[in-house]
This record gives sequence, C-alpha cells and structure tokens, in this order.
Amino acid sequence: MDVKTGLFYLFSAVLLFAGFRVITARNPVYAALYLVLAFFQASAIWLLLRAEFLAISLVLVYVGAVMVLFLFVVMMLDINVDSLREGFWRHFPLAAGVGALIALEMAAVLMGGFRLAAPKNPLATGPNTSNTLELGKLLYTDYLYPLEIAAVILLVAMFAAIALTLRARKDSKYVNPADQVRVKARDRVRIVQMPATRAAQPVAEEQAAAAETKA
Repeated sequence: MDVKTGLFYLFSAVLLFAGFRVITARNPVYAALYLVLAFFQASAIWLLLRAEFLAISLVLVYVGAVMVLFLFVVMMLDINVDSLREGFWRHFPLAAGVGALIALEMAAVLMGGFRLAAPKNPLATGPNTSNTLELGKLLYTDYLYPLEIAAVILLVAMFAAIALTLRARKDSKYVNPADQVRVKARDRVRIVQMPATRAAQPVAEEQAAAAETKA
C-alpha cells in the first residue's frame, strides 16, 4: 500500500467518524464543528483525486461561509436541546423507515455500478491542462440543463426559507415606502409664527398671576 492509498483510508475513516458524530452529538454546536471536520476531510479526498478546484471551493464555500453562518445562528438562538428530544421516539419508526429506504436505494445503485454515458466533449488531459477550465466547459455544455435546474431549485428554496421565517413584529418601526413617496413638504414641516422678543414680567406679577390661576 502506497502513501496515497494510506492517506485515502485515513481521510475516509475520519470523514465517516465525523459524519457519524454529526448526527449523534447532543450539542448542536459540536455537531456543526464535526460537520466542518467532515468538509475538510472531503476536501482532502478531492485533492487526492487531483480536483483542486472542487477542494478549494468546498473549503471556501461550505467551511468559510455556510458553516460560519450555521454556527452564528445556532449560538445566537440558544436552542433548547431538551425540547428537541421530546418527540424522538414518537418519530423514530418513520425516520428509521426512511433511512432504511435510502440505504436500500444506495445499495442498489452501488451494487449495479455506475453506467454513465461518455461525455460528448471528453476532458483534455496533460500536465499543462487546467481542470478548472475543463470543469467549466463540461458544466456549461453537457450538463447545462441539470445545472440550471439545480439553480432554480436553490432559488425556490431560498424564497421558501424567507417566506417561512419572515414574521411581522409589533415593536418594529416600519414605514410604508408608498407613504414616503407621496409625502409633501407641508406635511413634514410646520412653520409657527412667534414674536422675536418678549418683555420680561416682574417676579411679583408672575406670583400674583399664579395665585389667581390657582384660585
């Protein structure tokens, strides 16, 4: 066994362990950190396959952006873990059935083998070939429609997430933009005519006027 094979088994073992801990960790912060570890191990496996662009993209996009956002949200929300475990055994049979179905489907695919058709534009190979350039050509030629479908699905998911989480708060200061556009200058500023100077009254007169007012 050479060094490359040994590194592959090492990264794969750590990846499986991290993935297992993601779903078994009691603390959501620990689960997110284990997911970061899983992403790093998957990136290392991509490097072994000489897919540098995918490895760097995985680290930059998922570890550098998505997981930082997940950790920020989880730590700011202060999730009550005990309340999340209350319905575990009630939903366990359904979850176990769905998991078994997914496992059987994956086993059927893996046992049958991957019979993919050869691409119309085969990738160029060579020491001076850029895999990023070849990957871009392949994505925007042979796999253009699946890429567009995935983009539309992600866009719909983003709109759905915004619609589900957007709530109107009573204490928020909200101004209708239509009212701001229709407003006029006389509605914003009111000019009051006041004398520039006013004679000062003696103290005795002020006290007498106050007494009369109280009477």
